[in-house]
Amino acid sequence: MTSVMRHAPIGIFDSGLGGLTVAREIARALPFESFIYVGDTARCPYGPQRVADIEQYVREICAFLQGQGAKLIVIACNTATAAGLSLAQQEFDVPVIGVIEPGARAAVRATRNRRVGVIGTQGTIDSDVYSRAVRSLDAGCTVISVATPEYVEDVEKGLALEEGYSQEFLRRAIMSRGTPDGSYLDVLKRNDIDTLVLGCTHYPMLAHAITQVMGDRVILVSSAAETAFDVQSTLERRGHAAEEGSTVSYRFFTTGDRDTFERLGSRVFGQPFAQVDGLDFPGLSVQQ
Repeated sequence: MTSVMRHAPIGIFDSGLGGLTVAREIARALPFESFIYVGDTARCPYGPQRVADIEQYVREICAFLQGQGAKLIVIACNTATAAGLSLAQQEFDVPVIGVIEPGARAAVRATRNRRVGVIGTQGTIDSDVYSRAVRSLDAGCTVISVATPEYVEDVEKGLALEEGYSQEFLRRAIMSRGTPDGSYLDVLKRNDIDTLVLGCTHYPMLAHAITQVMGDRVILVSSAAETAFDVQSTLERRGHAAEEGSTVSYRFFTTGDRDTFERLGSRVFGQPFAQVDGLDFPGLSVQQ
């Protein structure tokens, strides 16, 4: 069984394209591991949706990935991690890893003044999971959390533009988003944070634009690299890590339009996709 599991793929999923930032880091850190990625673009974004609905999405996608033989599942979505990680860990037979705890660890290591900012979808921020995760590691940290619900849509729109135009579009977008009291990032500036957790896997694609606004003094933390470390250590501990020289395959599925996912997703992942397959769930109409 151990030999079979060594050759089994890792399952990774997100509400759309953002989780490909995690998949990219896993591919870089674990070059002999294969994976299956599901982008649930037909139901993206998860942030404003009911927790019960997101839990159902997590069940459906984890069941699909386990049925495809995944030896470990990564919920590469902060909102889905907040809503469904515990549920998935209880209901499925393979290890399930989320992205929130790894991101919190990285933030606690990075901060110097112990003032940590978090941006994420409404669902992630309302759950308060990042504040709890950071304070469980360092009770002396102050965490300032700001919901930035429009950023996911901004990233998706920005990806459709040419690179030069994309960065300028994203910079203007994040500067314009906020409340009557100022932009979302102004709130964080006023609270003197020195570390900012990008609490959505879409947000690493905003990193350049955010640094332009926040300045180089603020360290941006993405959970991708730390999540890849968790995947590696879990597989090694269980004796399920792929052997050096193993043949690698990456398979991609989307619940939305395959051509769009292939075109935009390859930009996020950093290399062309060999193929994107459509995926359907009960009650979901997939564009073929």
